[in-house]
Amino acid sequence: MPKPEAKILKAKSNLPVDREAVLAWLQDKVPKSRIQHILRVETYAIELALQHDLDAVQAAQAGLLHDLAKYFKPKRLLAMAQAEGLPIDPILAADPRLLHADVSAIVARDEFQVRDPNILDAVRNHTLGHPHMHSLSCIVFLADSLEPGRGDRDDLNQLRKVAASNFHKGVWLVCDRTLNHLVQNRKPIHPRMVMTRNWAMEVAKA
Repeated sequence: MPKPEAKILKAKSNLPVDREAVLAWLQDKVPKSRIQHILRVETYAIELALQHDLDAVQAAQAGLLHDLAKYFKPKRLLAMAQAEGLPIDPILAADPRLLHADVSAIVARDEFQVRDPNILDAVRNHTLGHPHMHSLSCIVFLADSLEPGRGDRDDLNQLRKVAASNFHKGVWLVCDRTLNHLVQNRKPIHPRMVMTRNWAMEVAKA
């Protein structure tokens, strides 16, 4: 049986998009620290996909593409979202940075010709999630929140254990953690994350 490291390398090498072209594109668009985060998300998404018998190549591609628009200016994010016909509620209008996930999916489609709807949804849903989202979206949502660069604290390690055994419960608890942080810091909460949390909790408890 191939070692996990070999499976991860195989998933990265089998991407339908040109991985090196994506990385070269990112070099001019995001800081080196963000590229390192993207690479960790890519690897962790593969690990989670393998743990849950999901498509590791899809997970790798979504992880690689998830932050393409992370450093776009707020006006550009808003303009691209509006041009795409995405609904812009008051929270998104006030903080267009929350649109970077949706816009990253647009860039993945238009710049790198990604057509797989599950991959595009996983990119689109990696920040706020979405109720009833596909398993691949859950994996990338968790990988972005829990990749090793986020820290080695006990609470994060416990969430990683949960994510490895039950990804819906992982989504639920990661949402709880994020929502608690937003409340404590008196930040606006987007209703999509609340709906994601409630949906994931219902599925995990079923």
